[in-house]
Amino acid sequence: MYLADESWPDLSEYFETESLALVPLGSTEQHGPHLPLATDHLIGEAFAREAADRTGYLCTPTTNVGVSPHHKQFHGTMWVDAPVFRDYVESFTRNLAYHGIDRVIYVNAHGGNVEHLREVGRRLRDDEVLYAIEWMWNESIPGLVDDLFEQNGPHGGPKETAMIQHLRSELVHDDRLEDARDGGIPSVEAAETEKYGSRTFYDAADNTDNGVLGDQTDATAEKGAEMFEAATEQLVRLCEWLDAQAFEDLLPKPHV
Repeated sequence: MYLADESWPDLSEYFETESLALVPLGSTEQHGPHLPLATDHLIGEAFAREAADRTGYLCTPTTNVGVSPHHKQFHGTMWVDAPVFRDYVESFTRNLAYHGIDRVIYVNAHGGNVEHLREVGRRLRDDEVLYAIEWMWNESIPGLVDDLFEQNGPHGGPKETAMIQHLRSELVHDDRLEDARDGGIPSVEAAETEKYGSRTFYDAADNTDNGVLGDQTDATAEKGAEMFEAATEQLVRLCEWLDAQAFEDLLPKPHV
């Protein structure tokens, strides 16, 4: 069920009988010369909607702009400051609690959001408002990702390329895949910006001239479809597990 498609009377039954919501999040930021700026939020929304369709749980509208100042040097990238993002996500999640939701899965597809979603989840749990956890699609299937790609790249690499080839092929510039590979770098290690245990880089532009890593020519829509199915299965299982928990068991443990 997609929240924004429903009228308020038609949502009343859901809130009376269910207490779980899927909240997709991503970003609007550069993903190299071959992928759209929408890459992350397209992926996050696709997973959330698919899991909602398979389970019957509620999917909210997508948060399309995230914490992305590390991509600011590339045209069109949008971002919000981290404290603003945290407060915004916490605020609309409290809205869901007002309607009766007591557990939320942040279906996230942008690495820059992870630590901030975890912090929001902690705040809400500590206040005993609800239990919210962050889910990242590629983290749910790391073995498959490694098996499919020799150089999967943490940003704009073949795994994200394959996913968009599967979800929205018309948005991928397939004629630029070699340029993306040759103008980027294979990995963060190859950029040599990790020095003596310290990450000396702050922005993507500190590592790569075109904003991406990995070998994009290794991507195919078929690999994207395989990852999408495998990760969706993981998300569905997470929904079922979370729904089965007693709310009291999700709250902070008492002081020893």
